[in-house]
Amino acid sequence: MSRTSRSFRIAAVSSLAALGLLATACGGDNGSTDAASDGKPVTINYWTWTLGAKATAEEFNRTHKDIQVKFTEIPSSAEGYSKLANAVKAGNAPDVATIEYQMVPEFASQGNLVDLTELAGDTVKEKFPQPIQDLVNFGGRTWTVPFDAAPQLYYYRTDLFKKYGIEVPKTWDEFETAAAKVKQQDKSVRLASMPKSDPALLAALAWQADSKWFSIKGEAWKPAVDDAGSKKVAAYWDGLIKNDLVQTFTGWSPEETKARIEGKTLSFLGASWSAGGMKTSLPDLEGKWAAAPMPNWGTAASGNYGGTSYGVLKGSKHAEAAAEFIKWVTTDGAAVKARLSDKKSPSSALPANPEMREVAAAQFDTAYFKGQDIYKLASEQVDTIVPGWTWGPNQMDVYTAVQDASAKSGFSGGVVAGQRKAESGIEDRGLKLAK
Repeated sequence: MSRTSRSFRIAAVSSLAALGLLATACGGDNGSTDAASDGKPVTINYWTWTLGAKATAEEFNRTHKDIQVKFTEIPSSAEGYSKLANAVKAGNAPDVATIEYQMVPEFASQGNLVDLTELAGDTVKEKFPQPIQDLVNFGGRTWTVPFDAAPQLYYYRTDLFKKYGIEVPKTWDEFETAAAKVKQQDKSVRLASMPKSDPALLAALAWQADSKWFSIKGEAWKPAVDDAGSKKVAAYWDGLIKNDLVQTFTGWSPEETKARIEGKTLSFLGASWSAGGMKTSLPDLEGKWAAAPMPNWGTAASGNYGGTSYGVLKGSKHAEAAAEFIKWVTTDGAAVKARLSDKKSPSSALPANPEMREVAAAQFDTAYFKGQDIYKLASEQVDTIVPGWTWGPNQMDVYTAVQDASAKSGFSGGVVAGQRKAESGIEDRGLKLAK
């Protein structure tokens, strides 16, 4: 479909105009489950990078006869989404793929997703909290099905906090005071690291500060990547870095991991999903870590740091079978147990479906955290996620702009660059920009 005709269609349908979710109506194939006439099961392709996914697919195949899943691991982040988008263009995309919440509007508006309203809309409405529904429903349509919630969590070394006389900070003021105290005692040690290479973390921290990077005004998008909340967060971290109170290691880089192992970094800003990776990345530190709510600005609050959903890719010939697999993965306890049974890739993802959280908590091995119930803590933090956050239709480009500018001119420069990219990207896509 030409850009001119797409713009015309967008202008003609006001309910979807601001979101730009018309691409799937222009030649998109909603697919069908064509149970093989020869009696063989339908085979669907599933691409993802998430921990425990292979074990989940194997359990589905073991317990289902009419549908079988072929699992393929792909890279995460921009590389993975590029691979998915290119596969859609080439006509060989998988039936099911993992789509992070921040990418749902962008992937839908680009025509890469099948509209799941009829196949999964009721499941989303009945099984997931409203704030989570809002991350996958746009323009009155359901585009993906939620998998996990990802409230922020603060992870810290219990032994080293005791050594340096540090209390777990409850506010960002207390965090700064603790950071100064640690540096004063040992100039080679820092309380934490704030990577300039992780715009998703900056977004979560801005979310916690009641920022709203995007909103929809009538038929137009209104970006506010550099709003008051974002500027406050950016200035705070720029100040800590300027005063050499925190490190700036790339997240989960060899340098950062080494600093954690050697006790040079005492804590880190993570999410519910971080706990599983710690078991494999920092195995020798078992029993020395604990988790707490993220420090806040005076009122209990959290942002969603990541989080994933399941979508059906455009061109799928087995959308019904794909939707059945997605429903099982997101609402069946057997799927949760299978994911957590993978000891080589332990997952601590917090199910977005509240009914599945007790199943996950019962399966997750808490020995690493000396028995602390990480799932209970994470579930409590879901209730503190600030409502009203909306992801943009060009989120990946905004992330890139924020990351590049942050590396050169700090986070304050990053949010300004992100705002410029948000504005130009919306107009470049033929969408309306609120003035």
